[in-house]
Amino acid sequence: MATYNLDITKEHCPMTFVKTKIELSKLRTGDILNVKLSEGEALENVPKSAAEQGFNVLSVTETGTKGIYNVEIEK
Repeated sequence: MATYNLDITKEHCPMTFVKTKIELSKLRTGDILNVKLSEGEALENVPKSAAEQGFNVLSVTETGTKGIYNVEIEK
């Protein structure tokens, strides 16, 4: 199992999940993708869309920087 990071804080929907899905497609089963994103649409849509696509959303946590979150997704 490996852990990878993706920063999409500068992206806007729908590109936030498009980029997340592309990165997830590169991973092996059991790998973790930590997605750093901004609050708002991305925070609402990325975890929901990942779960709908069959990925396991392990956690959604605030990073300590106002308005920035980390979503941990397992493939």
